[in-house]
Amino acid sequence: MKSPLLPIDIISIYTNKLGDRLPLPVRMAKCTPDTHTAIFNIATELAQKGGKLILSDLFRSYDMQSQSHNDFVSGKKKAFSPPPGGSFHEAGRGFDLDLGSLKISLADFWKIAAGHGVVPIIKQPKASLSEAWHFDCRGSHQLVYEYYESGKGDNFKPYKAASASGILSIGIQVDDFDDQQQAAIQSCLIRLGKVIGNIDGHIGKRSRQALDELGIPVDMGNIPEMLLQVEDLVQQKFPTEFRMPLL
Repeated sequence: MKSPLLPIDIISIYTNKLGDRLPLPVRMAKCTPDTHTAIFNIATELAQKGGKLILSDLFRSYDMQSQSHNDFVSGKKKAFSPPPGGSFHEAGRGFDLDLGSLKISLADFWKIAAGHGVVPIIKQPKASLSEAWHFDCRGSHQLVYEYYESGKGDNFKPYKAASASGILSIGIQVDDFDDQQQAAIQSCLIRLGKVIGNIDGHIGKRSRQALDELGIPVDMGNIPEMLLQVEDLVQQKFPTEFRMPLL
């Protein structure tokens, strides 16, 4: 099973002709279940401190990410935006917010966000820095980040690898891989604690060994079935990424 994208109803920076705040546009208002939970928990805690969580961006489709990247390249957009396959926006796990509506210091907001599994993309809580408004709910894909950061994979930088893993997990195209399903299997194996080398879209010796250790028969003639089985194991290990907890 793929990680689903759920609709989310949350206020945005966009306004109507009277100046009233509008919900985030439908095309952006999608996220994974754990991101959905995190956003509303953060919004609730922030409200208790007198602030508001107001978003400017959340989900981006392949085409939306491509346009964002082109706008950066052309100079229309100042903040860096990678080509498709390199942003947690595409995984329904990255969001941008209105810093002025927080009503608390960015450092204090970081603490709130961290308590709900949400992390900034920059290294220091300085509102003047580009991308100070961008946050990720990486979920199990943080394990891919750490895997690459430790040197177990070397074909991508850690953030790119983790983003690609998140995008693969919802079934969206990542151009870096000739075989999306094999790459998705490799992403799952890393999140299940296996060391397989790179996520490259080619099931090799170490990936085959990892599948065997998990009790999944290696049948290169039926890759979709292998993917379903390894995704089931991921779902068992990280259930909140597939469904929101019952209230």
